[in-house]
Amino acid sequence: MSIGPSTSPMVEQQATFNPPQLAVIVPSYNERDNIELLYEKVAIALGDTPWEMIVVDDNSPDGTADVVNELSRVYANVRCLRRFGRRGLASACVEGMAVTAAPYVAVIDADLQHDEAILPEMLKRALDGADLVVGSRFADGGSAGEGLSTARLSGSNFANKLAGMIAGQAVSDPMSGFFLMRREAALKAAPKLASDGFKVLIDLIVTSARMGAPLKIAEVPYTFRPRHAGESKMNPLIVIQYLGLWFSKLTNGALPPSFLLFGLVGGTGVVVHLAVLAAFTAMGQGFVLSQIMATLTAMAWNFVLNNNLTYADRKLRGTRLITGFLSFCAICALGGIANISVANAIYQWDHQTFIAGLSGAVMSSVFNYAVTRAFTWK
Repeated sequence: MSIGPSTSPMVEQQATFNPPQLAVIVPSYNERDNIELLYEKVAIALGDTPWEMIVVDDNSPDGTADVVNELSRVYANVRCLRRFGRRGLASACVEGMAVTAAPYVAVIDADLQHDEAILPEMLKRALDGADLVVGSRFADGGSAGEGLSTARLSGSNFANKLAGMIAGQAVSDPMSGFFLMRREAALKAAPKLASDGFKVLIDLIVTSARMGAPLKIAEVPYTFRPRHAGESKMNPLIVIQYLGLWFSKLTNGALPPSFLLFGLVGGTGVVVHLAVLAAFTAMGQGFVLSQIMATLTAMAWNFVLNNNLTYADRKLRGTRLITGFLSFCAICALGGIANISVANAIYQWDHQTFIAGLSGAVMSSVFNYAVTRAFTWK
């Protein structure tokens, strides 16, 4: 006996299902006190527009994911993508975009500093043909408002100028974290985006252009608001990561951001290496012993900085910190052996401590980066 269409649960569900036209992606970390209010504000702003909110949470210790899951039991258009063992705003945005079927995606911060009320206008601009619509603090009619301190405003302006040098297109706020775009265009660029970046918008603009598919960009002004609850994620690490991304894009991606950060750490390690080398030789120690001590000290220095800076998104903790350090030392020992051998050979040739030490340290840096990335911070 066949079941008629009118009595089929599947047919009834398909008849009432209204697929989302827009997915609002919310990267989050420790934002439990903001999520519900953000949902309510976005719901009011979008009205009858079919939409869904995807919160990509980096396993927040404050229970943000639990709050989102409770919301999803009340509202069918809310879901949580909870990530373990990795962090980063850029990768969170990309993963959120990848799990929706909505033709348009918007990225908005969870802290309520972005004005959700302009989302309908942003969507309209996209429907009218724009590939990317930027919520801009600096377009005519926009303002940084009270959301940025004087120091952060100056820093934001400087970062925007740097971004403008590589954007290749006129964008008033290339550092904005609030934008809407066609999902198809976003995912086309996604495989070539820097996974450890903090600012994904400028990466999308530059990467799309260099792939031969420059984005048609529109802007909608808004006033940046103070954070509602919680703490800002801005810190010196974010600044350094952005500079790494900027240099990477400036070199057309020839140098990945992580290598540039690793090189920066290595640069400080060279300073430490030379300082220890000079200290031991000044105490009358032989060059070989001095070079060994300098190498070991720089090795420990580099591990600590790389774990907290270069690989902050995969930072080793607990017992993994110990095993990671041992792995790092074992790998770097191979480079260290060559380092000491080359440095000693150069020293025996011209007795120039600085040149000999520098040559040995630089020679092993590329080897250390490639191998430790593959094994220590895999």
